[in-house]
Amino acid sequence: MGNTGYTSTPGVSAPLGSKTVQEKFARLGIADEFDLLLHLPLRYEDETHLYPINNVPENKTVQVEGIIIDSHVMYRPRRQLVCQVEDGTGVLFMRFLNFYGSQLKAYSVGKRVRLRGEARTGFFGVEMVHPKCRVVSEDEPLADALTPVYPSTAGLSSETIRKWVQHLLRQPGNKEKQQRYLSETLPDALLRRYQLHGFKDSLILLHQPPPDAPANLLQERSHPAWRRVKFDELLAQQLSMLFHYRQRREGSAPVLDAKNSLTKALLESLPFELTSAQKKAFSEISRDLSTAHPMQRLLQGDVGSGKTVVAALAVFQAIENDYQAALMAPTEILAEQHYLKFTAWLEPVLAPLGMTIAWLAGNQKKKQRETMLANIASGNAMLVVGTHALFQEQVEFDRLGLAIIDEQHRFGVHQRLALRGKGARARYLPHQLMMSATPIPRTLSMSYFADLDVSAIEGLPPGRTPVVTKLIADTRRDEITARIREACDGGTQAYWVCPLIEVSDALQLKTALETYESLSATFPDLKIGLVHGRLPPQEKSAVMKSFAQGEIQLLVATTVIEVGVDVPNASLMVVEHAERMGLAQLHQLRGRIGRGDAGGICILMYRKPLSTTAQERLKIIFEQTDGFEIARHDLRLRGPGEFLGERQSGVPMLRFADLEQDEDLLNAARVAATELMRDHPTAARKHVQRWLGRKSEYLRV
Repeated sequence: MGNTGYTSTPGVSAPLGSKTVQEKFARLGIADEFDLLLHLPLRYEDETHLYPINNVPENKTVQVEGIIIDSHVMYRPRRQLVCQVEDGTGVLFMRFLNFYGSQLKAYSVGKRVRLRGEARTGFFGVEMVHPKCRVVSEDEPLADALTPVYPSTAGLSSETIRKWVQHLLRQPGNKEKQQRYLSETLPDALLRRYQLHGFKDSLILLHQPPPDAPANLLQERSHPAWRRVKFDELLAQQLSMLFHYRQRREGSAPVLDAKNSLTKALLESLPFELTSAQKKAFSEISRDLSTAHPMQRLLQGDVGSGKTVVAALAVFQAIENDYQAALMAPTEILAEQHYLKFTAWLEPVLAPLGMTIAWLAGNQKKKQRETMLANIASGNAMLVVGTHALFQEQVEFDRLGLAIIDEQHRFGVHQRLALRGKGARARYLPHQLMMSATPIPRTLSMSYFADLDVSAIEGLPPGRTPVVTKLIADTRRDEITARIREACDGGTQAYWVCPLIEVSDALQLKTALETYESLSATFPDLKIGLVHGRLPPQEKSAVMKSFAQGEIQLLVATTVIEVGVDVPNASLMVVEHAERMGLAQLHQLRGRIGRGDAGGICILMYRKPLSTTAQERLKIIFEQTDGFEIARHDLRLRGPGEFLGERQSGVPMLRFADLEQDEDLLNAARVAATELMRDHPTAARKHVQRWLGRKSEYLRV
């Protein structure tokens, strides 16, 4: 907790400033006293009144008090401590299946105890199993308010945290700190407009709810005090995004005017015409590239919506201004797909000019890598495609003007920053285009991507039909293999996707290796390939090339083929143990098929019994084909932390606000942030500093 300035707290043996206590608090994300005040209760317990034992409601958590009239250890069916508690109206049994010798002594006959737990009818009568129990005196008063229960950690109980908080809030000597931590940051006019309670009153109420506080509103986090805290948190996030957005727009970037030479040539060479959504997205990107401040735009669209060709047009606009472009993808398979596609589009234009396209991956041979690095540094390579190898220190660009990051959520914030920093030696920042086939739900976009400009390609190109999804239990495996035979005999190709590549003791799932051997025995006349993440890159590339050329009829794979693989002749996919996969992953996998004239069928094979969550996921993926709608459900099921990948995000996860339940507060915070930045810039900075502290220095990249 750092040097907090006070030395002891009632009921806590170790001093607050000790390293041990600091480490325990750090595990809860508490670094200072204000963090402690924002460590708000998970829930509240009602210890304000007692129930008579003869009137205890069943299956409800209640508090009773009485005298122990019997206490002994039973050994059948297992060792347990059983006590009888009598209060004059009846007898209640309390049982401890795990207990210490000290409890046996503490809960001896004649002791008065106050216990809280869920009462149920057991073998002997009404009982509580492992209740919260303590020895009390006959005249010990009841709590006069709801008791807050805090998130805790090993060695730091909720009760101990409560004592720290109460000490900070109640000790007369802490008045100066209370004023500093609880002072109001928002102007009165804003508080009135949004009908917000005062910050100090709200925080004190949440830590010290009065006897008449509505317990249901506190538990549901809908009490006005909770709404004030949520609003402040959302406002800090929105302000942080605005600060970052304005800071970025003050930076310098190369002006890449739309000269329409190479871009026009590409459009004329394509065997199809861009959709109106693609044209609109490129128009927005082209306009940003023509400005002198760094573009930071997210291009999102469903699987197969045609993001790659829009990105290619952006690359051509950079090159026709004599600037280099870089495209980074999270997997070698996806990066190589991009490399082959861009080579086909660009090489006819660049080769006559003596320019090249460079390829960088982690496992290249030394000589090939050195050649690529030299071409990049000299500016001879106008486009560089690769994996995370692109942002390594030895990669130096001559004049990087545009950085494109595909599946941006798979890269950490520092990795994305490292790639953008490749233009820094020229005293400018390259424009940055991020692409995602995982559509961002509206509330998430408003919250975590508020500092980005977003272009969305909605709908699919003409000729693309939605894939038919079927749910089939693994007990019907024979029917599924018959489908494989039918598809391959009909001249199309198929995928069989498995979640693991080798046997796991923890998850007894079919593995890719096992499935490959089994299917090879079942279909001895078919050419079957195997690809997974542990294959050497050259082997992986060779297998994918054979599949793309139609030499392999059935490809057994792990989820390495989740993104980027484009084989139009593949019309059937079997996903084994689909119940183990997330919605976004299932939707991405399904998007690998149906890219040709034959349409596609995706069979999601599952094993019973299914959990409630697994049932809901499979129901959603079966009923929905719209990636934006699937993403909305995914956010609801997983929350923003998992959806984004908490460590990948450049801004802190929300602790209190819920994007689905508190959308009205998010909308209000967006409007208020703009107003506060405009009319009260000092208050805006103070508010961000209070809530984010050092975290506010993170810059979204």
